[in-house]
Amino acid sequence: MRLTIVTDTYPPEINGVAQTVRAFEEGMRGLGHEVNLVRPCQAGESPHVGGGELLARGARLPRYRSLRFGFPCRSRLRRHWRALRPDALYIATEGLLGWSAQRSARELGIPLVTGFHTRFDQYAASYGLRLMEPMVAGWLRRFHAGARATLVPTEEVAASLRAQGYRSLEVVGRGVDTTMFNPALRDPALRHRLGASDATLVLLHVGRVAPEKNLSLAIRAWEALAPTRSDLRFVIVGDGPELPRLRVRHPGILFTGALPRATLARCYASADLFLFPSLSETFGNVTLEALASGLPLVAFDYAAARQYVEHGASGLLAPYGDEDAFVRAALQLADNAELRARLRAQARQAVLKLSVESMVRRFASVLEHAAGKESAA
Repeated sequence: MRLTIVTDTYPPEINGVAQTVRAFEEGMRGLGHEVNLVRPCQAGESPHVGGGELLARGARLPRYRSLRFGFPCRSRLRRHWRALRPDALYIATEGLLGWSAQRSARELGIPLVTGFHTRFDQYAASYGLRLMEPMVAGWLRRFHAGARATLVPTEEVAASLRAQGYRSLEVVGRGVDTTMFNPALRDPALRHRLGASDATLVLLHVGRVAPEKNLSLAIRAWEALAPTRSDLRFVIVGDGPELPRLRVRHPGILFTGALPRATLARCYASADLFLFPSLSETFGNVTLEALASGLPLVAFDYAAARQYVEHGASGLLAPYGDEDAFVRAALQLADNAELRARLRAQARQAVLKLSVESMVRRFASVLEHAAGKESAA
């Protein structure tokens, strides 16, 4: 099968969508499929076609200097796809580039599948634009309505979207590289560089430093713990628009910025407790990475945490939106070394069967069915 993937975000950009798109791309090639990519130019690149890529003009996202979005290029896509017609098209992001790709695919009769990766409708409220939430939700619904299938990461997301009128939803779960994310990577030297001794309790959060991630709650939990422990370190890994402000406001927190994945894997394994306070995820890949690293976590009971964390066995779950319960769970784990050790032993077991390969095979099956081909699976 000849597959084209259209995406606004792609490595070296660091976020869950970019990593998932890369996994789909590399996995499909590994299964013997031809994969072409349509994405915006990144630093040092110019628009061109070649090497399995069509690079479109783009610009930096407002407030996200490290991320870009693509401009529409409908006529260019039509010319390219007339010359090199895909058997199927996967659009991973709902921006202007994706919209122009969708219209071009319809005009040429190319089977189209979309991915619902991000709750942009919920983000509106996080940025003080609650009145725009219905408008954004309507945009997303119209965008996905023309696809033969829309991929979602969990049945929970599928049920939520069905209630909003979405159809043709297909659940394609997520996988995690349990070789890269591994408790064996625990590194005393790295802990020392983070300002932690063997006795220090290291709290970790990984993700965008942005309003939609609800970081104020993780900071509230850290502040509740600080008076009870003399040896405590809170490390936040990630980049985003809130990073400069939070660095100034909370000098006691170590903000590392974005890290290479190999270093990130060692951070997971070298921490003691993972705080994930987000309320806006469709999934939350970092949840699987923390579990694979044997890191007990505190999260809300939804998305990946609901699906893969057993409360009291591999982590602690707070009812969705109950911030007081989240803080109490963080205090409970911080104060109970025996409980942390028990959860650490079980956390990795919860995700050992979630291979990236199985995720890609499911993705391939949906795309092949959309293209009218018999599934290789």
